[in-house]
Amino acid sequence: MKYFSVLLFLVICSAVNAATVRLFAFTGHMHIVADTDTIFRKQSISVGTSYGSDIQFFGRTGPIKYPFVSTDVIYNSKSGFFVYGSVFNVLGYTPLVDEVDLGGGYLYNYSKNVTGTLSYTRFIFNKDAAQVIKSASSNDIDFKNSYNWGFAKSSIITDYLFGQASDFFVTVNTSKYIETKWSVFDDKDYLSFNPTISAIFGTQNFVERYYLDHQYRLDVQNIFAPPPGNKPPDYDNGRFNALNYSVKIPIAYNRPHYTLEASWKYSIPVNVEGPLENRHEVFFNLTFYYLFF
Repeated sequence: MKYFSVLLFLVICSAVNAATVRLFAFTGHMHIVADTDTIFRKQSISVGTSYGSDIQFFGRTGPIKYPFVSTDVIYNSKSGFFVYGSVFNVLGYTPLVDEVDLGGGYLYNYSKNVTGTLSYTRFIFNKDAAQVIKSASSNDIDFKNSYNWGFAKSSIITDYLFGQASDFFVTVNTSKYIETKWSVFDDKDYLSFNPTISAIFGTQNFVERYYLDHQYRLDVQNIFAPPPGNKPPDYDNGRFNALNYSVKIPIAYNRPHYTLEASWKYSIPVNVEGPLENRHEVFFNLTFYYLFF
């Protein structure tokens, strides 16, 4: 993941949007695995690692690019319950571990075409990395429902993040999963594609918290000039609004027990408020995970 505040703003959900088993990434946001994966209702353990070109927090990025690597482990039970843990490192900074995420949840099936997950994640940050990824929200309750139309799959994901700041997000996406009927090296491998369009809506209370926690850093780097009195500007960050639109194209090489995926995402932030100068940006992620079952 599937993300915390700005894992520079920054890491969770993830999500990875990263992945999803957001079981997904989660984004959805559990973080592990690739967008092109298949969820098996059987006892299994997934171990994955990811590289990302920049950190994004519900459609927002920091004023500086922060490439990162993460490692994820997920245990799935036959009943649908799962637990997971993720470790993040922001490249170019001293701490070996910047953030640890721990959580659990339940995977359910309403019917053949309707599935969902309900999960809780706790974000734990290294105090020595506070200037890089200091979080305003240390807890996330994530509720995802998906419907398979046959020709495409749509999901609605709601996230309630709380801690020093509280925010509510709704992510709507539609994807089309495609896998090749031909093999690459032998009859046990194949390629898969899962192009996805997404829209994120939510509040932005984390923007004010980010300003307060990073004001000195922003001033020194001349990224943002604070108003008189060093008080954050009066933005209506509690208003529920559109935050981001994006298009993502994941391409994966799959074998029975593992997947290697590369993905590109074009992100368009909208209704940006506060000191963070967001821009249209292309993100690149590389994910590998191994499934034991």
